[in-house]
Amino acid sequence: MTMDVSYVARNVSIPDRFREYAQEKFSKIEQLSARAQRLEIKVTQQANHRHSDEKLTVELTVQGKGKVIRAEAQADDKFAAFDLAFGKLLERLRRLRDRQKDRQQKRVSVADATAVLPPTEPGQSLVEQAIANQASQEQADPGDRDEVPVRIRKKIFPATPVSVDDAVDAMELVGHDFYLFIDASSGQPSAVYRRKGWSYGVITLDADHPGAEVHEEDIDYRAATV
Repeated sequence: MTMDVSYVARNVSIPDRFREYAQEKFSKIEQLSARAQRLEIKVTQQANHRHSDEKLTVELTVQGKGKVIRAEAQADDKFAAFDLAFGKLLERLRRLRDRQKDRQQKRVSVADATAVLPPTEPGQSLVEQAIANQASQEQADPGDRDEVPVRIRKKIFPATPVSVDDAVDAMELVGHDFYLFIDASSGQPSAVYRRKGWSYGVITLDADHPGAEVHEEDIDYRAATV
């Protein structure tokens, strides 16, 4: 097993039988994600004695090179919750692997990309040839550039307000460097983005106070569940 596995328990114990049950399934993660480096298994039960039948929550977080994939589920016991969360995790890892395969298949080799280029004249560099070709095209039809309008493509996506933590998870799931969302706590348009290392940033637009100064604060990821 090459992944580092850690267990976190909140208001509940994790017996050896549960650890053995989970370990039997770890190989499926490595099959779908060769870059998986760390797996955190968190089992939580609400500390509310008035509800003794409170369901347990199992959260699974896989960390790799530049990726964080997370899934969680609730059930009456920790084994059932683990199976539900593990199924969600495998599906997200499978989608991520398929997207990476699609990107690799769409990559064009240097030979294919330059196949349509005319041969370089002896004693003339590619840069010089490109400049000469551009100049000849402008002389042939100098009005083309002025007649081409500047186009802006606009897309509108439906948005469901989510928390900053969920926005980070969604960004990592799709593999982008940023993610636009509506902050559920404030209702304001925001964007999370990846910084250096395992750190993230979030930008929020406050249209209600246009004259206010820029406000900064540091928040912890999943602070409410730790």
